Amino acid sequence: MRPSPRVRCAALACCALTTSTTALVAASATAQSDAETPSATTAAPTTERERLNVRVGQTAVVTGEAAAGRTIVLQRRGHRGWRTIDRTTADASGHYRLRHRPRAASSARVRLRVAGTSAARSLGHLNAYRRASASWYGPGLYGNHLACGGRLSDSVRGVAHKSLPCGTRVTLRKGNRIVRARVVDRGPFVAGREFDLTPAVKRALGFGSTGSVDVAM
Repeated sequence: MRPSPRVRCAALACCALTTSTTALVAASATAQSDAETPSATTAAPTTERERLNVRVGQTAVVTGEAAAGRTIVLQRRGHRGWRTIDRTTADASGHYRLRHRPRAASSARVRLRVAGTSAARSLGHLNAYRRASASWYGPGLYGNHLACGGRLSDSVRGVAHKSLPCGTRVTLRKGNRIVRARVVDRGPFVAGREFDLTPAVKRALGFGSTGSVDVAM
């Protein structure tokens, strides 16, 4: 028995409503998916090689890959925020190369950014070292007051310097070992020496009795 025209009309209207609702939901889901997909945002540049520990006058180098044609900037963190120290454009294959030659001993955070976007990648610290003479102190002086506060012990991680403000952060390098410490005391009081290392810093660097270290500030 065939359904009446009224029943057939109601069925067709229901089918049309269901189809319309399904299409609307599908369109909404597609729009949401497009908004959330990673391809809708610019990826941060990747790195292949980083040469970030150099002597003053040498060139720091960062190479890597990004979207072809994108401008990649190398930025250094300073007291007034991030400052661009080099920029380049990724070639047709996506490769880029950035350089920076520090003119003075320094240590600062650096990052890569894709120009015009918020996509960024932290690279850690760029350290530009100079050579400095050093010695160490500790045994026989444990318990003595430090010029910058506290008392000297075997575990204090710091350096003594004649004039750098208390709390100044210094980065020391000996061979492949790198140690970050703060100025905690005054000294050394032997002509020709610039830094006195506490026992904890001495051990971390693998430093002998006297000699030289690379320093960045």
